[in-house]
Amino acid sequence: MKINNRLKKIGDLVEANSFCLDVGCDHAFLDIYLVQRKKNIKTIASDVKEGPLNHARENIKKYHLEDEIECRLGDGLDTYSDDIDTIIISGMGGRSMIGIFKAHMEVLKKVNTIILSPNNYQIDVKKFLCKNEFYLANEELVKEGKFIYQILIFKKGKRKYSRKEYFFGPVLLEKKGKLFHEYYKRELVSRKILIKVLPKNYRFKKFLVKREIKMLKEEVDRK
Repeated sequence: MKINNRLKKIGDLVEANSFCLDVGCDHAFLDIYLVQRKKNIKTIASDVKEGPLNHARENIKKYHLEDEIECRLGDGLDTYSDDIDTIIISGMGGRSMIGIFKAHMEVLKKVNTIILSPNNYQIDVKKFLCKNEFYLANEELVKEGKFIYQILIFKKGKRKYSRKEYFFGPVLLEKKGKLFHEYYKRELVSRKILIKVLPKNYRFKKFLVKREIKMLKEEVDRK
């Protein structure tokens, strides 16, 4: 089964013997990939809309995986149950992800692994989960067409990070590489544009953006 680069990378990062809740499963492509490629994996494909969930059921049936993948209709973590140890959310805004966790804070005390690929507000997501006793065990960048996405893997535990580590990602700072530099060069360009269009009375916002521009310049110019 063929899936896009982003979902494939997420699937490759899931540990064997996991029981996953895929929130916002869409057509269950990730869930099917997981149970076909990983050892002893169970998943729950969850979505808030009946339409996508019906497509998920059809795909699961097509690959004869009804025993390994369960479909649940519900909003966010309403579909969580205590046997789940890994939560996966991809392809939505970072603040929406935070809202999902805030609605079920008790789940954060139960799960061991959270794998997220937010479309934006990645720093907010990192700070929220690290404040709630998770740390960044791994980070990856993946390119899909013209877009580059972050994938964040959180594990239970406490670690402190600097402003720079939250901004770039502590693991990505160690790995770096070609995609890292391409991604953050783009971030530098976007902030240079932003600083030009911000109204004069947005003084604090301008201060924050200028500080980010300085960090970005120092990092992307480093050989």
